[in-house]
Amino acid sequence: MIDVYSSATPNGHKVHILLEECGLPYRLHYVNIGAGDQFKPDFLAISPNNKIPAIVDPDGPDGKPMALFESGAILVYLASKVGRFLGASDRDKFNTLQWLMFQMGGVGPMLGQAHHFRIYAPEKIDYAINRYTNEAKRLYGVIDKQLVDHPWLAGEEYTIADIATFPWLRSWKNQGVEIDEFPHLKEWFDRIAARPAVVKGVAAFADVHKPLTDDKSREVLFGKTQYEKR
Repeated sequence: MIDVYSSATPNGHKVHILLEECGLPYRLHYVNIGAGDQFKPDFLAISPNNKIPAIVDPDGPDGKPMALFESGAILVYLASKVGRFLGASDRDKFNTLQWLMFQMGGVGPMLGQAHHFRIYAPEKIDYAINRYTNEAKRLYGVIDKQLVDHPWLAGEEYTIADIATFPWLRSWKNQGVEIDEFPHLKEWFDRIAARPAVVKGVAAFADVHKPLTDDKSREVLFGKTQYEKR
């Protein structure tokens, strides 16, 4: 039974979705990031960067427990564990990994900044809002172009590249994007959203997660609490 320490965020949902797709047994543990659960010593012991998600697999590669943080690393680990969603050949695997890195290095950070400056920032800074909204649209365009000739981001197979990217695009309205302007992306998005494992994966913690818009949550996530030495 894999223990999953997570929350209802795009990075958390990546792991929830893949676990459902893989059929691996897992147990969810809610990390209330608005209340500061991510700074507790027990969580820091498995996720030293105080970010969700993190997992502990009691049956690691050498038969010993394996703890992992960073959502991209977790996806690669789980896909490798079951021998699916990573690509069959070496060429396929590297192609999948480049699109996973595209999500980790571009889609996640840039759309995260769009969310922050459009929704969470205490003051509206036009330069920041325009910069990250425009970058969000550019990234949507890159994805849309890739999907013109391919059913999935890495080619002919549904992989962790798709699983990693999809949750970040669920909030396209908050990113200042009109998804209908990207028809190939929208068709891909709708196909993924309809998958039973995805429906179940994105429902994780829906009953306990609350919008992080109160002053306390903002301070924990974006104020001095985030930057204290631990």
